[in-house]
Amino acid sequence: MIAVDTNILIYAHRREFAEHEAARQLLLALADGPELWGIPVFCLGEFLRVATHPAILQPPSSLKAALDALEALFESSSLRVLMPEEQFPRILLRTVAQAKAIGNLAFDAQIAALCHEHGIRVLWSNDRDFALFAGIEARPLAV
Repeated sequence: MIAVDTNILIYAHRREFAEHEAARQLLLALADGPELWGIPVFCLGEFLRVATHPAILQPPSSLKAALDALEALFESSSLRVLMPEEQFPRILLRTVAQAKAIGNLAFDAQIAALCHEHGIRVLWSNDRDFALFAGIEARPLAV
C-alpha cells in the first residue's frame, strides 16, 4: 500500500497549480486501480484547512467544493483512510525523536508515524521534509 499526502490532494483539487494534472491523474489511477492506497486521516483535516483558507488560496475553495472533493475520493473501493491504532503514540514519539521533528515538522511526523504503523514505505508528496523520516520514501510528482 502507498499513501498520499495533503499537497497531492490540493494539487488535484486546484487547477492553478502546475502539478494539477499530474496529481489528478495519479489520484484517478489510484482510485480506479486494484491496489490498496491510503490517505492519512490527518491529511483530511489539513486538506480542508488549506483548501478553504483565504490567506492561502485566492479565492479559497468553498466548503462544499472541498467536502465534495473528499467525498469523490471516498468512492474508491481501494482507498483506506489510515487511522491511528494502538501502537501509534509510541511510534509517533520515536518518529519525532529520530527526526528531531520540532515545530511544523511535528505535524509531518504524525503522517510519517501513521505510515510506519500501517507498514507504508512510499508516500506521494512534494514535501521534501519527509526525507527526514527514516523508512519513508517521499515520491514527488513529475511535472
